[in-house]
Amino acid sequence: MMLRAPSTMSLLCLEASARLRSFTAAAQELHLTQGAVSRQIMALESRLDLKLFVRRRDAVVLTEAGRYYLDEVSAILQRLERATANVMALKGRGGSLTLSVGASLGSYWLIPRLPDFTRAYSEITLNFATRVGSVDFKSMPVDASLEFGDGKRAGLHNDFVLPLAMSPYAAPAWIAKNGKTLSSRTPLSALVHHTTVLDAWQKWFDHAGLEMGTGQEGPRYELMSMALNAAVVGLGAVLLPDFMARDAVATGRLRQLSKKQWVSTRGYYLVYPEESAGLEALKVFRTWLLAQATTEQV
Repeated sequence: MMLRAPSTMSLLCLEASARLRSFTAAAQELHLTQGAVSRQIMALESRLDLKLFVRRRDAVVLTEAGRYYLDEVSAILQRLERATANVMALKGRGGSLTLSVGASLGSYWLIPRLPDFTRAYSEITLNFATRVGSVDFKSMPVDASLEFGDGKRAGLHNDFVLPLAMSPYAAPAWIAKNGKTLSSRTPLSALVHHTTVLDAWQKWFDHAGLEMGTGQEGPRYELMSMALNAAVVGLGAVLLPDFMARDAVATGRLRQLSKKQWVSTRGYYLVYPEESAGLEALKVFRTWLLAQATTEQV
C-alpha cells in the first residue's frame, strides 16, 4: 500500500519548531496559533508512529528520530521554497537552476561559455555552488551536479559530458632547467600532481611509452586550478586538459611539452536525482550543455 505523504504545513511546522525550539515561536513565524502548530506536530507523530520532539518546560528538542526525519525532508522544503519564489518572480516564464560544479571545470570551461546560455535563455537564472567530490543531494540543496566521476552513481541520472584528456605543460623557467621534453630522466620531484587523479602521471608515461620510477615525490594539489598556477610559477610540470591550459599557453606562461594525451577512464558527468529530471530549466540546460561539450570535442 502506498503511504500518503505528510502535508506541507506539517513539515513547515516541524522545521520551524526544530529551528526555533518552540511551538509558540514557530506559530508566530508561520502566522498560526500555538495550538495549530502543536496539532500539526501531533498529527505528524501519529502518522509516523514515533515521537519527533521531547517537550521540555523551556524548549522543545528533536528526538534522534526527529533529527533524522528533518534531515531527510529539509532538501524537499528548500526545493519547494525555491520553486515558489521562482513562480512568483517569473510568473512561470522560466526559473532558476542550482548547480554544483567542480571549481576548475566551472572556472575554465563552463563560465566562459555562459554568455551564450544567458543570451539564449535569459528567463533562466543559474546559481552555482562548488565542492570537491560527489554531491550528496540529501544534504546539499542543489538540483544537479557537474562532477568528475565514473558515471555509475546508483539511483541518479548520469549524463556523460566531457572526457578528461590531459597532456603535459610547464613554465619556460622549468623548461630551461629540466629540458623541453619529458623522459625517464625527468626527476619525479619536478612533477605536480592533483589528488583527484593521483596516478595521472604514471598513466601518461605508460601511454607515452616512457619508463617512470615509482613514487609520487612531487607536490600535490587538491584543485586542478591550483596545480595549473603552481606550474605557471615554475614549481613543476603539470598534466592539464587543453581547455585549462589555453590561456596560459597563449600568454606564454606555459608551454606544451608533448601533444600526447592520456584520457582518464573517468570523466565529467551531469548528475541529478529523479525529482530534478522534470525541471524545465534543467532540461534546457542539459540540452545546451551537451551541445557545448560536442563542440569542445570536435
